Amino acid sequence: MEWDRLFEDLEDQIASGWEAERAALDAEAERLRIARLDLRTRLGALAADGAAVSAVLTDSTRLSGRLRAVGADWSALQPHDARGLVLLPSHAVELWAVDHGAMLSSGAGSEPLSPLRERMTFGFVVRDIARRRSGVTVQTCSGALLTGTIDRAGADHLDLALHDAGAPRRARAVTGFRLVPFASVLSITTDGPAPAIAD
Repeated sequence: MEWDRLFEDLEDQIASGWEAERAALDAEAERLRIARLDLRTRLGALAADGAAVSAVLTDSTRLSGRLRAVGADWSALQPHDARGLVLLPSHAVELWAVDHGAMLSSGAGSEPLSPLRERMTFGFVVRDIARRRSGVTVQTCSGALLTGTIDRAGADHLDLALHDAGAPRRARAVTGFRLVPFASVLSITTDGPAPAIAD
């Protein structure tokens, strides 16, 4: 009887040791998985869930809404109180505020961006907005708010025809033109319905 109890105790100790080792290995595997997880992948998971987020820009501007899309070097936010879409280049966002549940779910088993989204750069999306002739408000790093229509988008800049917000781009309504480097853009807000990137 005493031997049986001794063997049972030994078996319990071995089982507990194996369980502790398995838990340590699982914890280490999770740490390694998290270490390989990039911000873009997590933002993609938040966008797939249509998560409510706040983006704090490098000038301390705070934008709140639903994260709608993520690309190679940008994110798109649908403000709660607007029909348009706010395009945010990655360099302009200082931090993202999300609730705890969304933060945890964005890190759990997130899929990388699709190959198409991987290739969709900020310039690609700006060219799409230019093609649609949507009215925009461009916020720059210096704090300027420029309203008008994007005429063209180059490799690293956009051409903006300035006119009143909400007005169509007509030659007589244009008050000037600006060349805006992408590096100076904090956000681009579309006047009308969200472009196709948010689908």
